[in-house]
Amino acid sequence: MIRPKLSLRRPLAILGAAIVGLTGVVAVAAPASAHHTTISATVDCDRQSGERVITWKVENSERDKAVTLQRVTADPATPVTVPVEGATAVPLQGYVIKKGGFVQAVQRVPGNTASAKLVVFGKWKKNGKEATNDGSITIPADQSCAPAPKCVDVSKATYSHTFDGPKGTATVKLDGDLPLCGNGKQYFTLVSYFAPRPQFATPQYVYGTPDSDFVSATQTEITLNVEIPDCHTQVDLIWGDKDQVIDEIVDGGKRYDNKKLGSPGAPGNRSKGPQGWYNGGSKSCVTPASTFASNCDGSVAVSLSNDGKISKYAVEFEVKGENGFTKKVSVAPGKADTSIVVPAADAGKIEVLVDGKVIENGTYSWTRPEDCPLPALTTKADCKEFALTVTNPEGGMPVKTTFTYGDKTETRTVAAGASETVTFKAGKAESALVTLPDLDLELEAVYTPEGNCGGSGGGGGDDQPGLPVTGAAAGGIAAGAIALLIAGAVLFVIARRRRVTFTA
Repeated sequence: MIRPKLSLRRPLAILGAAIVGLTGVVAVAAPASAHHTTISATVDCDRQSGERVITWKVENSERDKAVTLQRVTADPATPVTVPVEGATAVPLQGYVIKKGGFVQAVQRVPGNTASAKLVVFGKWKKNGKEATNDGSITIPADQSCAPAPKCVDVSKATYSHTFDGPKGTATVKLDGDLPLCGNGKQYFTLVSYFAPRPQFATPQYVYGTPDSDFVSATQTEITLNVEIPDCHTQVDLIWGDKDQVIDEIVDGGKRYDNKKLGSPGAPGNRSKGPQGWYNGGSKSCVTPASTFASNCDGSVAVSLSNDGKISKYAVEFEVKGENGFTKKVSVAPGKADTSIVVPAADAGKIEVLVDGKVIENGTYSWTRPEDCPLPALTTKADCKEFALTVTNPEGGMPVKTTFTYGDKTETRTVAAGASETVTFKAGKAESALVTLPDLDLELEAVYTPEGNCGGSGGGGGDDQPGLPVTGAAAGGIAAGAIALLIAGAVLFVIARRRRVTFTA
């Protein structure tokens, strides 16, 4: 006889959810009792649409298990989606967060929204049992997302800009007809760098003097100009004054990120216009050498330079890759060549030779760039089927993906900018394993159908609904239920007093 399980998992998880609110635009939620998920958020104002834009950050505190967000509830009830570069945004509900990782989701709400709330219900598989948790956060809004009647506060002003990287010029203009309020000032800075190649690479060093100016109540438009080096360069238009300038951009060091105007996030997205950064130049700024840059599609760009200080003659470079790839280039003194791109099939090991010998630092193997976006895994489940979808961002390499559920395994190759879905018949297995060997990534997605599918197991499949319990056993269960109700009432009082989150 199948005996139904009586659990306080869901009522305790809901009653124990911690709700924390902060005035202003940033709020942080207290983590749940088992530290499975932590939710924080930032709020900005889209002056063009009059909407508030909430960016939710959901972190998986488990270091050895992925979490599947089975349910997501937002108040106001507007869509909460996860941006995927080069592809359509995916819903937060059903999203799988890797172990120790996090996901950022965007929600747009009306400009007069006074507060917002997000509740997620995630599932893990740990020690052979399901582990569930939920968390919530409340973000009160300080005022309506509407312009001031006479002026605009500097913290809420939006701008428009132009940018010409090769010429080293830019303009920034305050949006709308209203000036900044009072003595408010917003600085912007244009800076140029020496760079080792015409695409982003490190190290970089500031060239000349950055140009900085501000928008104020009496000055609503500014023009910035910087001198750029006659070699590989990077030019950045940034939010802030000269104190924000990074003198040396090195591997693993500081980055401007969303401070660049035209960036997707704050504060750079408060100015509308082209991307405020440029990489280019026709010459190398470094000692004669070879430099390499891995591309997300698996190819490698090779830059060869000869500054003429140690040679008065042209240098014959030979670039060799795997599978017979070879190309010879003659580089004159003081010149550089950046035309060589080793295809992905040949980029496993690259050598740069002069006179038949590998030059110093002239060997390289393709490594995945840090800024290549990872594929996204989402799930959809009901009592009959368990569907898993992998979405591969545009501009990368095709990703081999293995889907395993129970004793069934299927393999797909997901093209860049595309999605692949594998649907399994629901069974007793509690989770599916999705492996991306090329990325050394493995995600475990929990089978979480909505509603009661019958039986006490985790899946549907051929399981039959449990039979009703009667007789003496039913009396014992009833007595146990009364005890659990009493315990639940005590825990309800404790939860209200301490505002803690329970893990079912």
